Amino acid sequence: MNEEMLKKIQSNPKYLELVHKKTGLGWTLAIAMLVIYYGYILVLAFDPSLLGKPLYDGATMTVGIPIGVGIILSAFVLTGIYVRRANREFDPLTQQIVEESK
Repeated sequence: MNEEMLKKIQSNPKYLELVHKKTGLGWTLAIAMLVIYYGYILVLAFDPSLLGKPLYDGATMTVGIPIGVGIILSAFVLTGIYVRRANREFDPLTQQIVEESK
């Protein structure tokens, strides 16, 4: 990629829009994951008995197990949100930028 094409792409308003949208979404999803994960860790640190309670009387599985699985699943869900938005919004915008820069 030559210097002229690079400057053309970087000055394109659609490129600036793409960078802004991707950065915003990335930070939003990262913060969401950190809140979920560290919320779990803080509950574990300050009230471990809450996560150690059985799901119901006589159960061997504690409340912490489904919550932990939920945290893992939330990572997949947040990744899916990013991929869906990338496929529907970011990829077409990227294609438009490429076409305009030729």
